[in-house]
Amino acid sequence: MRRDLDELINGNSVALRYSDDNSPDDQAKYLIPLEDFFQFGLSVDCVVFGFDGQDIKVLLIKRGVAPYKSYWALPGDLVYPQEDLNGAAQRVLENLTGIREVFMQQIKTFGKVDRHPLGRVLTVAYNALIRVENYEPRAAFWADNVQWHTLSELGDLAFDHNEILAKGVEKLKVRVRNQPLGFELLPVNFTLNQLQKLYEAVLGQPLDKRNFRKKILGMNFLVKLDAKQTKDTRRPAQLYTFDRMRYDELTHRGFNFEL
Repeated sequence: MRRDLDELINGNSVALRYSDDNSPDDQAKYLIPLEDFFQFGLSVDCVVFGFDGQDIKVLLIKRGVAPYKSYWALPGDLVYPQEDLNGAAQRVLENLTGIREVFMQQIKTFGKVDRHPLGRVLTVAYNALIRVENYEPRAAFWADNVQWHTLSELGDLAFDHNEILAKGVEKLKVRVRNQPLGFELLPVNFTLNQLQKLYEAVLGQPLDKRNFRKKILGMNFLVKLDAKQTKDTRRPAQLYTFDRMRYDELTHRGFNFEL
């Protein structure tokens, strides 16, 4: 008994034939040699966000090699055959920026046929959140430069990195409405005003001060400190820190943050 299956893959009809008998060639038949399926390249791209107190910024490198030489791009590179994806993401970020051992999460795989001019390359994108003041990025390997860039001031990036970055921003906005945000981006001690500015920067809209504070304080993941911020303020502002246990609990459980 035999059956034919037509599948539509990237717009091309690929015929697959399966055999249920005991013939020597009892295997799927493809329109191309089986080994051609193993000629794909694989890369990782890192969308690293930071917060400078006013704006959400993304870390970009200036490419020192072709293709897209001299273009700004997300830190990314090819994956070695013996590497797993998470290890490759950590290696690539450190090789190109000097930043190491940061928590990253996969956000999406991008696989348009023509996304890389040198051949078929799928890329797995990762998101990371870091405190800007805790790191001093430095260009290394084939990167000519590395800088923090404000999201609203970006031009055309290399490859499909504008699309990848847009997905990273989308994921960040989803997170801020379902999980607490700030531990990775704010100083250890901060004011409610600083926390509100972070949420406004991520959401891209102003928030009502009274409603924001009522909502945030009602979640019970902030600890009020016996200290106030006096620098650069006319009126001393109360300082807070995160209750890490409660913060982690809400991160895993999730919630609905709507104002």
